[in-house]
This record gives sequence, C-alpha cells and structure tokens, in this order.
Amino acid sequence: MTIPAVAAADPAPFDPIGDLLGRIRAEFASNRPGEVADYIPQLATVDPAAFGLALAGVSGSVYEAGDTDVPFTIQSVSKPFVYALALALADVGMDEVLARVGVEPSGEAFNAISLEPGTGRPDNPLINAGAILISSLVTGADPEERSARILVLLSRCAGRDLVVDDAVFRSEHDNGDRNRALAHLMRASGSLTMPVDEAVDVYFRQCSVLVTAADLAVMGATLANGGVNSRTSVVAMEQAVAEQVLTVMATCGMYDFSGEWLFRVGLPAKSGVSGGLVAVSPSQFGIGMFSPPLDERGNSVPGGRGRPGHFRAVLAPSDAPGHPQWSLVRPGGTRRVRATDRSVAGRGRRRCRRGPGPLHAGVHRVRHGRAGAADRATPPR
Repeated sequence: MTIPAVAAADPAPFDPIGDLLGRIRAEFASNRPGEVADYIPQLATVDPAAFGLALAGVSGSVYEAGDTDVPFTIQSVSKPFVYALALALADVGMDEVLARVGVEPSGEAFNAISLEPGTGRPDNPLINAGAILISSLVTGADPEERSARILVLLSRCAGRDLVVDDAVFRSEHDNGDRNRALAHLMRASGSLTMPVDEAVDVYFRQCSVLVTAADLAVMGATLANGGVNSRTSVVAMEQAVAEQVLTVMATCGMYDFSGEWLFRVGLPAKSGVSGGLVAVSPSQFGIGMFSPPLDERGNSVPGGRGRPGHFRAVLAPSDAPGHPQWSLVRPGGTRRVRATDRSVAGRGRRRCRRGPGPLHAGVHRVRHGRAGAADRATPPR
C-alpha cells in the first residue's frame, strides 16, 4: 500500500514591516540600560524585560513584534490626546486654550516648574503643569464626568474600550505631591481656576488608563489619519485639531530631548514614564512602543538614548515610475515592497497625497479605490 505524500503547507507570506520591527527589537532587546520609574510605587512592579513594537498604517493594518499585548498605564502619552479634547470643545476652543497654556518648548524636565512669571501660564500642554491645566479645561459637572469624557476620547483613538488601572490611580494619588505643588502654584497665580484636588484627580486618572503598544500604534495612526480611526471609521477629532496636536508633539513631546529627537528621528512623538512611546508620520502611520527602562530624562531607552535614529522606521512612497511602491527606510538599508501586496498595504492598492516630509502641516487622508473611511465617518457628539 502506497501512502500518499502529504503536501507541504504554503509558507506564510513574507511580512517586511513585521520583519523590520522584529530586527529593530532584537537590536535593542539585550542593550537597554536604564531604570524603571519608581517614584510611583506601582510602576516599579513592571517587568523591565518587556519590550514591544507596533506599527499601524492609515489603511487599518497593524504590524507587531514582541510584547505588544502587555497592558501598561498610558501616563504622559495621554497628554496630546487630552489636549485635542480641550481644543475641540465648543465651549473652550483654541483661543481660550492658548490663553491658558502656551505651545513653547520648555527645555526643562517633564515635572519642572515651567510657568510664565506673573500669570502662571504653563509653557506647553505636554509638561505636567500644562497637562494638569489642560485636564481642568475638559468640561464636566465633576471630576468623574471629566474623566469619563477623557476615557471616551482615548478609547475612540485606540479603537476599543479602555479602562483605568485603579491600583496605579491610587498609587499616583498617594504619591503625587509634586504635581499637587505645581497645581497650587498655578492656582495661586490664577491660571488654574478649579480646586487643586479636583484638577489633579482628573490628571491622575487619565494617566492610569491601561493601553498596549498596539493600542498606542493605532492611536498614533488616528492622528496620522487626520483624527479618523481607520480601523473603526470613527472620527475621534477634527483634522485641524490633529494637525495642531502633531505640531506640539513635534516641538515639545520629548521634553528637554525634543530638539535632538526631532533632529535625529524627524517624527512627532510623546513618551511616558511607564515606558510607552507613540510616534507619528502624518498621513502614513503611527508607531507604539513599550519598554519600561527609562533614561535620565524620563524617556524610554530605545527611543530616548543617544541613537534614536536606529529606532526610526519610515514608510515613504518611491519615485519608481509605473509601480506604486513603498520604501521601508532605516539607517543602513532600504527594502522596497509593492503597495499592492496585501501583507503590506492591508487592503490592496492605495494612493497617498503627502507633503515634502513627515512634518508637513497638512494631514492628508489615505484613500482606497472607493470612498475611504474618513469620508464615510461622521464626528461623534
């Protein structure tokens, strides 16, 4: 009796983006000097070996390497999204927000007393003082309602329902004296108009929302897509607001490392002391990272140490005539792939109108052959 040979399974299609993320992760996995944040005791319990990288395209595709499904608290990565919520509110608006919080780089640490003399106006919304004041501008009858509105916005950007880690919130609340001091200084100068305890309660709670590296990538892609979550078609914010948020992320998102980060990497970004980082290439993709060891500035080591250019993974359209291609650009080499490859493009051929570089002010929508998700979605009320 002859036993028929079993046909070999077709090999999985090569995923160049996932492969690139895996190689970048491998490069840094064994060399991440730094310390896990311990000024919030609950953060000190995290596994320092955890390391995940994810990239989400505006087509809705997500590529992952490593510990991308490990939950951690969003911390300061929440700040640009809450800033978007304050800018978008009809009863606050851009002029009122700018009158209360500046948009200038502080050149100082995230928890520094970077306040305008005489007015108490924080330098920008991405340092702690500015973020506390921005949280106070989110309208609501009480801290619980303001926190609920923030959670809804973060969930829309991530494309799923997020929750608060109550243990981290309690740890933040019990060990947040410096943030309370910043709030008292702003309250004394008149820039913060609500009671200190109410303001910091909302801020502590927004920092305690649980996310993953994959969530951060999708949230970054929502900003890249002009405020539209391409996985759910939900409009999380208006395009003009997304552009303003990305501008502030570019100049202020990495605190006193913002200038060097922008010089080396060229992407708007925001870091957090839990080890999270989000970076955005407008009209193209968002990157999410989780790596708990921090450098002396409080940035995650793979992103914030002296060679962040090695972390950069940029998709850029090639100029090859007749063949819509995309390039994976990274120091040391380039890999080209066809945009019609579903493992890369996610949903077939796509066309992208983009500006001259990653900081082009216009966040243009990536469209497919039919009406794109951005066209079909309507803003939530």
